[in-house]
Amino acid sequence: MKVVGIIPARYASSRFPGKPLAMLKGKYVVQHVVEQVNKVLTDVYVATDDERIAKAVEEFGGKVILTRADHQSGTDRIAEAVSKLEAVYDVVVNIQGDEPFIHESQIRTVVECFEDPTTDIATLGKKFDTLSAAKNPNSPKIILDNNNCAMYFTRALVPYIRNKAEEEWLEAYPFLKHIGLYAYRTEVLKAITRLPQSSLELAESLEQLRWLQNGYKIKVGLTDIETIGIDTPEDLERAEKA
Repeated sequence: MKVVGIIPARYASSRFPGKPLAMLKGKYVVQHVVEQVNKVLTDVYVATDDERIAKAVEEFGGKVILTRADHQSGTDRIAEAVSKLEAVYDVVVNIQGDEPFIHESQIRTVVECFEDPTTDIATLGKKFDTLSAAKNPNSPKIILDNNNCAMYFTRALVPYIRNKAEEEWLEAYPFLKHIGLYAYRTEVLKAITRLPQSSLELAESLEQLRWLQNGYKIKVGLTDIETIGIDTPEDLERAEKA
């Protein structure tokens, strides 16, 4: 199984402009991501529309693919990047450019999901530590079937635990947090970028619901690691002190 890692990186971020090139412990944020992924995958590329990011990646020895600037999502950007590669890959792993602490075990886990031939797309889930964290609508939840495939993603606290006091819910059911690391079979990646937004996606503002609603099977690997993403300058300050 040939696997490629693609790291989409944008310079224009509303909350943190220039985030991929922010310095963290003496290296660019995106450089940390590349180095972590290189521990697992041989072929790793940064996909960007920005010459400043491309130049920085080349300077530290990374591989870069320049893409268009008009993509609506990181999924669209990596699909274009893969189309520009000469080699043919079975699986594409989409690693966020603001996850400098992504763990190699998480990448291995998402790739191993494709040992199941029915897997179209793979992602990760982690059990919530507290009920208050599970209630946060900014932390999407995953509902699994008995084969660890996603039945639904939601911002709501689902399922409702009947006949239990709320403080007992976490012991009664393993509420699962979605960790936004994705991998796709290459032909599936090409297909899903052509899908229109679905009604469930529009309702919950979760792109993965478009894929589920169109019948794609999303396998969920389990991790006990929750990494620190860099969304704001304050996140960077905390990461620098970690």
